[in-house]
Amino acid sequence: MTGSKEQILRRIIREAGSALVAFSGGVDSTLLLHICRDELADGCAAVTARSAIHPAHEFEAARRYAQSLGVRHIVIETDELATPSFAHNPPDRCYHCKRQLFSRIRGIADREGLAHVLEGTNVDDLLDHRPGLRAAQELNVRQPLREAGLTKADIRELSKQLGLRNWNKPAQACLASRFPYGMPITKEALAMVATGEDYLRGLGLNQYRVRHHDTVARIELSSEDISRFLDRKERAALVAKFKEIGYKYVTLDLEGYRTGSMNETLRV
Repeated sequence: MTGSKEQILRRIIREAGSALVAFSGGVDSTLLLHICRDELADGCAAVTARSAIHPAHEFEAARRYAQSLGVRHIVIETDELATPSFAHNPPDRCYHCKRQLFSRIRGIADREGLAHVLEGTNVDDLLDHRPGLRAAQELNVRQPLREAGLTKADIRELSKQLGLRNWNKPAQACLASRFPYGMPITKEALAMVATGEDYLRGLGLNQYRVRHHDTVARIELSSEDISRFLDRKERAALVAKFKEIGYKYVTLDLEGYRTGSMNETLRV
């Protein structure tokens, strides 16, 4: 099944002729960029946004990978917090972010003479609350992985077959997704979340989120990692670090990590 979807994906990209890929360095956009490089050669370029809502280590990973592919890599600086419709954090926050981002990327593609803007939405993404998809549709941003019928599992399987190093990389999302809708997003709060997640990554944890509830850090971990903090010393070190970061209360969510947990309030 994956093999036939791969051929459909390659055909879609070949027929595009040339493309600018919105590249975050995650599993989806990495596969998309890899196939674009194979099929379009110099007719392909990548663009990555650098801002306070994206972890610095994710940007560096994207930069290194684009360089390893030999793909022309364009970096743009973005300041989402300067847009009230984003910083006030409404449920359609992602629409306003993606609308601005894709508008800029579309302008770059036009200047560079690249026919299409591509991004890494897959079939499974359609099952969640994704306001950014509307922005992509409005600006004619194509989604070849979705068009080819690829699910997240398909993407990981195909990435593994192709030898892509990040085929099993944990799912990522911008740091703004750590805030409950309606809670304003600030640079200081983003820094607290980023510092907390850097600490968890340094502990060797694989899947984690620091959900920011003002003075409370609600930490989501994989079920395997939650048990690690039954140890009193481990737990004490975790609490001490997060209080140093600026949180007054530190909690572990017993339901564990799940994608888009902040969207649960929208389904009540």
